[in-house]
Amino acid sequence: MDNTVNDTTPNNSAMDYITARLGSEGSPMLAFGGDYNPEQWPEETWDEDVRLMREAGVNLVSVGIFSWSLLEPSEGVYEFGWLDRVLDLLHANGIRVDLANATASPPPWFSHKYPQSLPVTADGVRHSYGSRQAFAASSPEYRRAAAALTEQIAFRYKDHPAVVMWHVHNEYGCHNQPDFSDGAAAGFRRWLEHRYGSLDALNAAWGTAFWSQRYSAWDEILPPRTSGTWVNPTQQLDFARYSSDELLECYKAEAAIIRSHSGHPVTTNFMGFNMGLHQPVDYWRWSEEMDVVSNDHYLIAEDLRNFQELAATADLTRGWAKGKPWLLMEHSTSAVNWQPRNIAKAPGEMLRNSLQHVARGADGALFFQWRASRAGAEKFHSGLLPHAGTDTKIWREVVQLGQTLRSLAEVSGSVVTGASGRVDVAILHDTDARWASELDSHPSVDASNIAETRRWHDAFYRAGIPTDFRQSTDDLSGYRLVVAPMQYLISDAGAANLDAYVRAGGHLVVTYFSGIVDENDHIRLGSYPGAFSGLLGVHMEEFFPLRAGESVRLSGFGAGSCWNELGRATTAEVLAAVDEGPAAGSPAVTRNRAGSGRAYYVATTLAPEGLGELLTVVCADAGVQPLVTDLPADVEVARRSKDGTDWTFCINHGAHDVRLPLEGVDVLTGTELDGGLGLAAGSVAVVRSRAAQLVGTSASQSIQSNHSRP
Repeated sequence: MDNTVNDTTPNNSAMDYITARLGSEGSPMLAFGGDYNPEQWPEETWDEDVRLMREAGVNLVSVGIFSWSLLEPSEGVYEFGWLDRVLDLLHANGIRVDLANATASPPPWFSHKYPQSLPVTADGVRHSYGSRQAFAASSPEYRRAAAALTEQIAFRYKDHPAVVMWHVHNEYGCHNQPDFSDGAAAGFRRWLEHRYGSLDALNAAWGTAFWSQRYSAWDEILPPRTSGTWVNPTQQLDFARYSSDELLECYKAEAAIIRSHSGHPVTTNFMGFNMGLHQPVDYWRWSEEMDVVSNDHYLIAEDLRNFQELAATADLTRGWAKGKPWLLMEHSTSAVNWQPRNIAKAPGEMLRNSLQHVARGADGALFFQWRASRAGAEKFHSGLLPHAGTDTKIWREVVQLGQTLRSLAEVSGSVVTGASGRVDVAILHDTDARWASELDSHPSVDASNIAETRRWHDAFYRAGIPTDFRQSTDDLSGYRLVVAPMQYLISDAGAANLDAYVRAGGHLVVTYFSGIVDENDHIRLGSYPGAFSGLLGVHMEEFFPLRAGESVRLSGFGAGSCWNELGRATTAEVLAAVDEGPAAGSPAVTRNRAGSGRAYYVATTLAPEGLGELLTVVCADAGVQPLVTDLPADVEVARRSKDGTDWTFCINHGAHDVRLPLEGVDVLTGTELDGGLGLAAGSVAVVRSRAAQLVGTSASQSIQSNHSRP
């Protein structure tokens, strides 16, 4: 068994291991393909499938994700003949396989025999089976059956030449978490005993003196099930943490079985920003267990700037991957089936979406799924091969995308960089801070961690400045500028780390409703913004959330919406003040010197224009430069670098042709640029050029230091 693929240094990653096996004679290729579910179709279609896969340039497919009921039709009875034939056929046609252990959806016989394995809602209603992922993570029956199936699959296919990667489960936490069953209650109590050690410590952390909630025995503690009014917020927060850990235990157990047989990389597919309290998975913790970080992403069709949300999610995924290449495991060729209005993608949109992910660090673009289903809940979800066959817009664009990804093979293994040769800006996204900010009984339902995070990412996106996502406790010393959007919860360690970052010369932007509580969701007393008041040089005494649709004039940067605060600057310079309303005269935007650095406070939500003006000031202070100056509206640029070569991805999401001041060769057309790049509306280009070397280090070396562990 060869476990060298787990040595995932930035220049020797598990993703490199995979891409090297996708090309001929070990030449790296970007991954292209998607979920392949041959069991849903007559076997006579399989030959056509692989023929069309070869026509499209497919080189990697995920197999077996939802096939438990066929692989184990009754308890302890396994049937692998059909899967043997599928894997042999794919191998004979040069198509590699990401093989699933099929544990995502137990079959009906299992749920019928073990009804106690089904999850329970907060209202005490036990789910039935008949959809997918009908199990509780705490169920010993589920864990035993999942381990047995994983053992059978891993042992049987550990040496199959088609297999290059293992796929554990599918989208953990989707549809069946959180679970409030008695099994989850017992697991939650064990988790709490390990976390706190004593009931006294738990009572202190949960603030149970409030509303007479003090616990005198561990058995009294339950999950935060439905009650008469608001349930203890720290109890809710801890239950989200527990639920993530409980699922992670399932993953680790199955991954360990696979690793005992095979040295191929192991992954499971994440779900981007879709990880709130209703789907509690802390991907920062989970990423430590992944050989390859992979992610699923689907556009919200009615979001007019969904391409920017895609970019933010791709950047976040790269953060979980510590800057190394990652894999886009799923996205859609066109419409999905689960939104209120499942709008088809416009011509060229699939190509733009796919290259956005690649531009931001993905070493491949996979889809759900190969053939659009003709039965079941997802029959209206688009596929690479649509219902209408090959004489279609989708198929022609699939073939074009396959050709495009082949032409970009040289990009594999490269890392995302900025104008200085590294990414200079980090946006903080702590899972605990997001979860806690989404709890009930807060000052304003309009204050959203995700929305504020996206506003700041969008401002950098519009300016052509690349961003990483990091945690508050990470080593941030490699960044010139760090932004903390609505960092409602901050641990003592996180607050100390950010303070040290600024005093050592960094630039930190903190927005409203930040630093308010500690890791137990207890208010930090003294003044707002709590943990950051001294660093920011402000003393805010009262929140004044705004009504829906209301705004207040500011003395600079336009108007503020959603939020403003009553208070004063202590040592900070006021860049803009509130001009009207009960908080008139209070600071809205400030700048404070601390040590060798500067810290900024933004006590309201700025409109895109005002935020852009502020970004100009902050970036000038921090010495942050865009990839392209005066970037046209709705044009996206991102850069990847390796061994002294840059690839600048240019994607025009707008309706107008533009010209960009870039020199080099357009890899997609082979055209040598003369006097700049002309980029037609809706089109893409990838410009290869020689990288500007940093003093004493290469771009790839500098990015490694940018993503070192704290």
